[in-house]
Amino acid sequence: MKFEFENTINEQVMLPKEKGVELFVKREDKLHAFVSGNKYRKLKYNLLQAEKTSYKTLLTFGGAFSNHIAAVASAGNIIGFKTIGIIRGEELQNKIEDNPTLSFAKENGMQFKFVSREDYRNKTSEAFLNALNEEFGEFYLIPEGGTNNLAVKGCEEILTEKDEAFDYVCCAVGTGGTISGLINCLKPSQQVLGFPALKGDFLKHDISKFATQTNWELITDYHFGGYAKINAELVAFINQFKMDYKIPLDPVYTGKMLFGIMDLIDKGYFPKGSKILAIHTGGLQGIEGMNAVLKKKNISIIS
Repeated sequence: MKFEFENTINEQVMLPKEKGVELFVKREDKLHAFVSGNKYRKLKYNLLQAEKTSYKTLLTFGGAFSNHIAAVASAGNIIGFKTIGIIRGEELQNKIEDNPTLSFAKENGMQFKFVSREDYRNKTSEAFLNALNEEFGEFYLIPEGGTNNLAVKGCEEILTEKDEAFDYVCCAVGTGGTISGLINCLKPSQQVLGFPALKGDFLKHDISKFATQTNWELITDYHFGGYAKINAELVAFINQFKMDYKIPLDPVYTGKMLFGIMDLIDKGYFPKGSKILAIHTGGLQGIEGMNAVLKKKNISIIS
């Protein structure tokens, strides 16, 4: 498997001294132009397994602005896999050209099957998968969001020995694969804080299936209404953060995480002298699509 990717660096967010803590951002978004952040980490060992077992086709699932869909399409194009995306929402079938994520995936050779939201909820059922197998033939299945044991293995490689100096490691949470990998490679003195993009704490169960340690916690106050939900306050924060620190944030994951971290710092959540590392998991490709939504709502766009 051949990918040319950049080494990631930890960039310091220069906070006022009176805050009493240090904050750094691990720029995983710079790993690769299109298969960036945790998507590269999650796909790495899945793609190696697909190659090893001689599959020629990758099949996966996602929504209209899915980072995962874009990454799988790009990775498949680079390596030479056929890719199939099962997309949530039949109404999108005639709107591919109006959707930056789906247009990008199509340009990279992905074939789509659009299904109703009701059918999409059954995507893991044996009957649903058997029907896909009959329609498309043999394929290597990658779950929605990419999370499985091989994905967690890849995410265990995010942290390096240099990161052992941090007291807290923070990451956004979607399906739970990235945070599980981080948890598994932590030192006992460190703690992971997860910031879910979804409402509810059901993710605890999903994470517990993969995590091997207990030094982690979910901070559930910064989802802004749920997955892909956003408001003017969050947009303003993302734009100001980029202006102040030259670090772009996506609106679904890292924007909400950094909003939460900065708010917790202001509230004195972290003990004085703490060193905090925030994982930038990429997802910047979704900004263009989100801006189209914001324009329709007459909300300022992400710069």
